[in-house]
Amino acid sequence: MELTAVDVQDWLAEDLGAGDLTSEAVVPEGLTATAAILLKERGVVCGLELARAVFVELDPDVTFEALVADGVQTEGEIARLDGSARALLGGERLALNLLGRLSGIATLACRYVEAVGGTGATILDTRKTTPSLRRIEKYAVRCGGGTNHRLGLDDGVLIKDNHLRLAGSVRTAVERARSTGAAVEVEADTLEQVREALDSGADMILLDNMSPSELSEAVALTGGRAKLEASGGITLDNVRAVAETGVDFISIGALTHSARAIDVSMEVL
Repeated sequence: MELTAVDVQDWLAEDLGAGDLTSEAVVPEGLTATAAILLKERGVVCGLELARAVFVELDPDVTFEALVADGVQTEGEIARLDGSARALLGGERLALNLLGRLSGIATLACRYVEAVGGTGATILDTRKTTPSLRRIEKYAVRCGGGTNHRLGLDDGVLIKDNHLRLAGSVRTAVERARSTGAAVEVEADTLEQVREALDSGADMILLDNMSPSELSEAVALTGGRAKLEASGGITLDNVRAVAETGVDFISIGALTHSARAIDVSMEVL
């Protein structure tokens, strides 16, 4: 996971503004404290290094001891801090926001991965991420056992419905996309479009909003000539049935756009 000091500084500037009025008024300068960070429900931990970076940016002398590693499923105390009481309080909300958000994504990803265990299907994320937080949200998906799809538009060819409307046909779109040198994926809403994509030599086909029976037909029709990705309307309740159709990948936007934050707190000891 890439992180720069500028990221942390920008995040802190948003929360601190001109300074932490409450802590500066109530907490004596120079006072030190010890605090624990607690995961208040079972989940997959993610974001500990980010949390450390927040506190160290406020005071390099703060010590941050991670008691578990990112990717571990647990609850209870996950980190302990020592140092300037003002720095601990100043960084508390940002650190907890990051931990709660990323742990929520990792936990949801883990649940989907567990739900399709043994089927051979791979759980993918999408580009439905929070602007400026894509790198760390996709890192959280990996911590939960999921796999990243495209990191950006420059990271692969995916010909969707609007591309097809503008290109005029699946074949034309695929032939033009071949000039990129990248593998070509085509979105298909119908089995007829699956046939067109196969006839055009697509490397991968995104089966959009198809029922399990339609997905099974697409798998049989494809016969291994292209990789298949199911997408649209996927939930924890139906993901197993989707995986059992034989598709290779299942992409789920909800991993990043709808994951519930895990409840995390910091308590001064």
